[in-house]
Amino acid sequence: MAASMGLMCKARFSFQRRYFMHHLGCLCRLNTVNRWWGRYARRWKHSRGSNNVAEVEANISNRPLTLSTGKLARFADGCAISQIGDTSVLVTAVSKNKPILGAGFVPLTVDYRQKAAAAGRIPTNHLRRELGSTDLEILTSRMIDRSIRPLFPRDYFYETQVVCNLLAIDGKYDPAVASINGASAALAVSDIPWNGPVGAVRVGLIDDEVVINPTRQELKQSELNMVVAGGFRSSVVMIEASANNVVQSKFLKAIRSGVSETQEIIRSIDSLARSAGKPKRTVQRFEPPKEVVDAVRNLCQERYILVFSDETHDKISRDKASNQIRLDNIEKVTEMFPGVDSYYIHEAFRIVSKEVFRNLIFEHDKRCDGRGLDDLRPISCDVDLYKPLHGSAVFQRGQTQVLCTVTFDSKGSALRTDPISELTGGPKEKNFMLHYEFPPFATNETGKVSIGRRELGHGTLAERALVPVIPENYPFTIRLTSEVLESNGSSSMASACGGSLALMDAGVPIESHVAGVAVGLVTKTDENDPTLITDYRVITDLLGIEDYFGDMDFKMAGTKKGITALQTDFKLPASTRIIMDAVQSATRGKSEIIKIMSETIRTHREERKENSPVEDSFEVPIAQRSRFVGPGGYNIKNIQASTGVSIETISETKFSIFAPTPSAMTEAKEMVEKLLERDRAPLLEFGAVYTATIVEVREVGVMVKLYPTMQPALLHNSQLDRRNIRHPSALGMEVGKEIAVKYFGRDPATGAMRLSRKALSAPAATVLNTLAELKQNNAHTNQAAENHSDSNDEMDSSNSTTDSVPDR
Repeated sequence: MAASMGLMCKARFSFQRRYFMHHLGCLCRLNTVNRWWGRYARRWKHSRGSNNVAEVEANISNRPLTLSTGKLARFADGCAISQIGDTSVLVTAVSKNKPILGAGFVPLTVDYRQKAAAAGRIPTNHLRRELGSTDLEILTSRMIDRSIRPLFPRDYFYETQVVCNLLAIDGKYDPAVASINGASAALAVSDIPWNGPVGAVRVGLIDDEVVINPTRQELKQSELNMVVAGGFRSSVVMIEASANNVVQSKFLKAIRSGVSETQEIIRSIDSLARSAGKPKRTVQRFEPPKEVVDAVRNLCQERYILVFSDETHDKISRDKASNQIRLDNIEKVTEMFPGVDSYYIHEAFRIVSKEVFRNLIFEHDKRCDGRGLDDLRPISCDVDLYKPLHGSAVFQRGQTQVLCTVTFDSKGSALRTDPISELTGGPKEKNFMLHYEFPPFATNETGKVSIGRRELGHGTLAERALVPVIPENYPFTIRLTSEVLESNGSSSMASACGGSLALMDAGVPIESHVAGVAVGLVTKTDENDPTLITDYRVITDLLGIEDYFGDMDFKMAGTKKGITALQTDFKLPASTRIIMDAVQSATRGKSEIIKIMSETIRTHREERKENSPVEDSFEVPIAQRSRFVGPGGYNIKNIQASTGVSIETISETKFSIFAPTPSAMTEAKEMVEKLLERDRAPLLEFGAVYTATIVEVREVGVMVKLYPTMQPALLHNSQLDRRNIRHPSALGMEVGKEIAVKYFGRDPATGAMRLSRKALSAPAATVLNTLAELKQNNAHTNQAAENHSDSNDEMDSSNSTTDSVPDR
């Protein structure tokens, strides 16, 4: 009995255990489902339909900007469609949930992609699809990046990607500005931590009137092409501009107008975020513990003060001394805080060194190299470095050194862009280009020598600074290369200065020198609001360390008269007052630099150097064109290969010739003259009668020569006699026979001679009919003659392609 009871209890316990484990498993699976549902419920809610579609509209100077979300790409953390006119851009924002510890910067990537379909075109490459990023796409991506990056939390180390896809373009409104506003809206409605929104407009200046978001046609008439991105409280987040020597007062007026217009866009995006936005996610903060920072400050502050106050340091020695402080104390700090990650300890050293560096500027209005806030570094210039070069210059500012060279080539070497890039704001053709190179040895480093996004951006900025002073109808294509040999800040502005010197050395008639300077900013912010600036110092001619520890890199270039280019890189939003102060400082700086540059070379050379290329043009009568060019362009190719010149067609009778040296031009001209001299035909008088010699009998007529040195011309059967002749033999025509013919000029299209024997035997009243017949028959008869002549020429052992021979 007891045994049976034991067995029953054991079985009941086993059943209860299985029952309990079954329900426990169900409960665990239910919890998993709940967690999954909590994570993806919002995304599924978006995917069920268009109930969450929201749209706002901002009326900017009677040009509405529409922003919408909730319809497309709902799996992205944030998505928005930005539309102005019929130009639409889809912008998505996605951020990972796992951080990259120790990144040291916000791992943000912006990709702007043009779509040929958006312009109703098919790509012209061999695959007929979009390939790698174009220069315009990279430059637009960089501009969008600079517009949104300052508003991310500094320690946000979660990989984030913003993708801008061009949906449609009308060729009228700018997709770049629409992309900035779309990126702002996508981040605002997402759950990604971001202190936006921002608003962006393009600003033009036509007849001294500010135009907001000008069309592509209006931009061609504008003196200014500026993009302004603004934030809350009328702050400035990004400015990028190219200008045609716009004076300072007009330039500042355009900035103020642009910032004012961005506020309407910001209010619209903020409204969109409140109605359709997601709650911002909670993320881990990567700030070192306060006690670690205090410990580093107690150990290292005095040594940092000594290093950053020592005016004898240069870039390399200052970096080594600062790094040595960290190496000497990092073990002590690690032992004091064994449980703290090494990243936070290294970050504490960076925070303390930055704090000391900035405080010294506020306390003494003096910088680490001993300069005042507005002082420039020592500047030296030199030109005409190497005789074989068309133009060369070296520009040295402190420890930033740039070598610039100028090369001339023919107009055929101009850079031509594809139609899609032209519709989206790119140039159709560029006959001036600046290529910027930044090898690793310029900063005492090793690495791959390549052209990346940074090099492209810096080169484009320097190119924009110089474009306004280049003559519009200059006869050559100009390539200016800028190679940075040493870098300690502001190498792009040094490229503009060196490029101006090299252009003058090459003899390019530029109006005046162009100089550029970088202006920095050091700020103090409110403890509760890190974007609210309470005090600041503007510093002129940035060092590399001032750019690293500072809050702004404000690059501006121009002539004595005005501004030609500007680009800003902020780490936090700046007020318009700061922008005004920066423009004033940059204006003073560039004026001083121009004075120094003028001491080296005041104006362009009156004549280009002896080894500079030359260009000329010459006329070829239309009757001799085909013979001059030769079959398949043989004669032109032969001249080009023999002398190194380039020959291009200007019109039906005019050719241009470009030679890399004057001696090459002389040799090429001799070859051209020789060809034309052999082909030069005697001057014939309209209506005159000439004695022609038959050189060939054909089915359609006879080939005759008026002079032995001339090319044969076809006399058609219809012009042999008043009677209808099917073959010339019916009239006893044979090779060597001389006949009288009348000359009626040349065909204006082909240059073939119009001859008639019939007109000599016809009454005067029928001459007009004869002329009409000549015009009617010319299309097929002269073509047949030319084809036959060409076939004979190709069989000629000399392979000569001349049209005619010298006068007899």
